[in-house]
Amino acid sequence: MEKDYSNYALLMKALADETRVKIFDLLSQAELCACTILEEFQITQPTLSYHMKILSESGLVDSRRDGVWMKYSINKDNLKVIKGFFAGIGDNIQNQSQCSKKC
Repeated sequence: MEKDYSNYALLMKALADETRVKIFDLLSQAELCACTILEEFQITQPTLSYHMKILSESGLVDSRRDGVWMKYSINKDNLKVIKGFFAGIGDNIQNQSQCSKKC
C-alpha cells in the first residue's frame, strides 16, 4: 500500500500548535461543545473557531450542530491513519540492523 505523505503532513500540521494539541487531548476524553472547550483557554471565540477550522479541515476532528451548539469529536478513522503511520516508523526502527559498512 502506498503511503499518502501529503495526508500525513496535513494531519501533523494541524497538530503543530500547542492550543490545537490541547484541544485534541480534551476531545480524546469526550465529545465537547465549543463553549466547554473555550472554558479551558484564555482565548476569544473567534480564535477558537480558527483552531477548530484547522482541526476540522485536516480531518482530525468532526463537528456537528446540536441546536445552537457546535459539538466536536475526534475522527477515529484519521486517528487510526496517523497512529498507523507512527506505528510503522516504530516498527521500522525496531527492525533496523546496525550499519554493516563503515559509515
